[in-house]
Amino acid sequence: MNFQVTVLKILVSYPEGFAVMADLKRDMAILATSGPEWAERTKRLAARVPGLDIFSDGLVERQNGGWRITVKGRAVLESMEARRTEDEPVEKVLVETAGPPVPSLPLPAERAKRRRARRQRRREAREPARAHAS
Repeated sequence: MNFQVTVLKILVSYPEGFAVMADLKRDMAILATSGPEWAERTKRLAARVPGLDIFSDGLVERQNGGWRITVKGRAVLESMEARRTEDEPVEKVLVETAGPPVPSLPLPAERAKRRRARRQRRREAREPARAHAS
């Protein structure tokens, strides 16, 4: 799992892009244990911006016991997630040299199938806990 990309994805999901450290840690733990899909996705996204450093690049600011994503951070995340066609040029976001070609994100049908499988695994994991709670 790529820590830098995960932090950006977590922060962008919060109102005004700000989360306190406890929330960040909790969300990070959830994503880290959610399965290999998340780790693979963050690695693919991170490969689009080699040398990513969310703090020194000004993508995230530390404030009031938490972190806030900046406007620049949102723009970089959007460019990392943007689908590109084969003939579209790859934009350089933060680096001077382009890295190796990065595979595109899975098609929506494939993502939906994986999402359903993850939900099913979560349901199955909750069943033993519910049985012990009764």
